Amino acid sequence: MRKAQRGNDKAFLKLFQQYELDIYRTAYVYVKNQADALDVVQETAYRSFKSIQHLREPKYFKTWLMKIAIRCSLDILRRQKKVVPMKREFEEMIRSQDYEGDIPLSISLNDLLDLLNEEEKNVVILRFYHDYTIKEVAESVEIPLGTAKTILYRAIKKLRKEWKGDEAGEQ
Repeated sequence: MRKAQRGNDKAFLKLFQQYELDIYRTAYVYVKNQADALDVVQETAYRSFKSIQHLREPKYFKTWLMKIAIRCSLDILRRQKKVVPMKREFEEMIRSQDYEGDIPLSISLNDLLDLLNEEEKNVVILRFYHDYTIKEVAESVEIPLGTAKTILYRAIKKLRKEWKGDEAGEQ
């Protein structure tokens, strides 16, 4: 970490590569396509390399990277101001290759996440996709611990309500 903070690009690259897949997954949840998610990873690498010397607590490196990735994702969405429907994307994936995954579940999870506002989505993704503690989530999005808990519980309640509503409609 110290070498990376002094500008050693190889040391930084080694650190960054440990979290590259996590950054991609987080970005994909926001931007909903591979090309933009890869752009987010690249932009996150650039921004983090440029400002790593300002990171005060090296133990929060991953949290710091995720925060940058979320900001980059939101920047891309603001610039493009587009909404990519998940179902079309999966239809194209199915046509282009033999995909044997659980598509309805993937669509459902992404559709459910889209129901959350930006604040709720950030908390849920950090808590459940990246296994952050509530305290780490609060620090990452720079909100009080109590507020993070409230947002998380509100988001979970919203997701449960929507999920149960979908199940009731299917049966």
